[in-house]
Amino acid sequence: MAKLNYRRFGEGEPIIIMHGLYGSSDNWVTIARFLMQQFSVYVLDMRNHGASPHLPDHNYDVMVDDLVEFMNDESIYSAVLLGHSMGGKVAMFFAAIYPERVKKLIIVDISPRSYEGGLGDHQEGEHKRILKALSDLNLEKLVSRQDAEKELLESIKSERIVQFLMKSLRRERDKTFYWKINIDVLFKNLPNILVGLENNKNEIKHFSNPVLFIKGGNSSYIKENDEIIIFELFKNVRIETIAGASHWLHAEKPLELLNLINEFTLS
Repeated sequence: MAKLNYRRFGEGEPIIIMHGLYGSSDNWVTIARFLMQQFSVYVLDMRNHGASPHLPDHNYDVMVDDLVEFMNDESIYSAVLLGHSMGGKVAMFFAAIYPERVKKLIIVDISPRSYEGGLGDHQEGEHKRILKALSDLNLEKLVSRQDAEKELLESIKSERIVQFLMKSLRRERDKTFYWKINIDVLFKNLPNILVGLENNKNEIKHFSNPVLFIKGGNSSYIKENDEIIIFELFKNVRIETIAGASHWLHAEKPLELLNLINEFTLS
């Protein structure tokens, strides 16, 4: 298990926020500052991201164990769990194993299914390209952040994604660069990150507390067939769409996302 780095905002009933692949707690601070008016908001750095430990294992079993350890350390018996992308998968796996410790579940733009092959070909290929581009970037020869951004754009082709990735590129006092994400381990464990809850169907069906899925209108992470799977697995669930948003809803449409979170958590 890993002792996760986290930030805490506000007082009240706990909400735990878990970011997605390549992210960190930094990405959710704006949302947390709004939610702190009603809740104690804990924003985590998942293992191999941000300021949390870099470790050789990266799968949902160990990430669920990390979350259990965090909640136990903070004396949180149960909480609202909010997870984006990979963090949403952690939240779902956690709810399948520890349903009594989840008051409500908020899943942001991710399906319970596997994204490896089949319907997930686009996402799988995209992540492979991103991780290869990050791995190929020679940090020892890097002179400036602008050079890094230019080189990444040659492979990734999306300015929005590159700018997001650049948030994890930091510089030491000696001017050398380093990543706050554990690229080698994430690349090696990508199949583990893309798996779904197919083998946990019976367990997740025991979770009966309210569940909210929020998807981006321009995102392909939750498709029509995924909605069928979601309604099969969860008893007390609704799905909302934020029009005009891609996979990065919290960055593109924070107010719309906050409105949905507040309405769901305070109802």
